[in-house]
Amino acid sequence: MNTRFLQFVVFALIFTLVISCKEKGEKPDTKKTPEQIATEALTGTGTAQWTVAGGGSVTRDGQTVTNTYATFELFLNAGTSKTYSTRNAAELFDANGNWSFAGSNFDKFILTGSKPAATREISFTQTGTNLRLEFRIPAPGARVDGTASLSGNYTFNLVKK
Repeated sequence: MNTRFLQFVVFALIFTLVISCKEKGEKPDTKKTPEQIATEALTGTGTAQWTVAGGGSVTRDGQTVTNTYATFELFLNAGTSKTYSTRNAAELFDANGNWSFAGSNFDKFILTGSKPAATREISFTQTGTNLRLEFRIPAPGARVDGTASLSGNYTFNLVKK
């Protein structure tokens, strides 16, 4: 009888240990789609604000143009109609519009609008609190006010604000 009691105590301890190790409110493991993962990289949990200020940089054709975009900000929203807005875009980006993924790899997005960066595929890489955007503005259609050309290969290294 002493052996049975000891077995019962061991079983009760193991059962208690297993139950106590489970996190409260634990949800079943749900897999996210590649689109959900990419959307979260751009917008976090719904809206993200990215900026050059505070450690970002901008290059055009390999030349630093960070001073031109030093106060540039990009707001991305993942709501039902994916929207964006910009500040201090130096005629490169529209003030606001919609965005969508380009293709099914979910590593590029396209902005709506009429400025030179609109309708271009913008490659992105998000690492921690950094977002890298790369895109090309071809020479035709890259003129602003008929004088300044914004054509070139751009790389925006943005930081999360």
